[in-house]
Amino acid sequence: MLKAIGDENRLLILDMLKDGEKCACKLLERLGISQPTLSHHMKILCASGLVSGRREGKWVHYSINRIQWEGLLVRLASIASGSENGLSCECIGREAV
Repeated sequence: MLKAIGDENRLLILDMLKDGEKCACKLLERLGISQPTLSHHMKILCASGLVSGRREGKWVHYSINRIQWEGLLVRLASIASGSENGLSCECIGREAV
């Protein structure tokens, strides 16, 4: 998920989606990128689970997957606080090598 948001264009896309669902055509207009480039970014965001797509005719309408985001924020907060709650990494408690 963090890799998915590690790109400037994908951060701009997420910023545009924060206010609600947007058609790919609107994202294209505002970003000024090609359709194949937008498709590449949306494929990464959707594969991460952070964005969902809904096809309507020839266009796809994208929206933020709030449940995935909340889960990511809980995990990040847990890491930041040093808490092990909510983490399922088998390496917790092991010493770094």
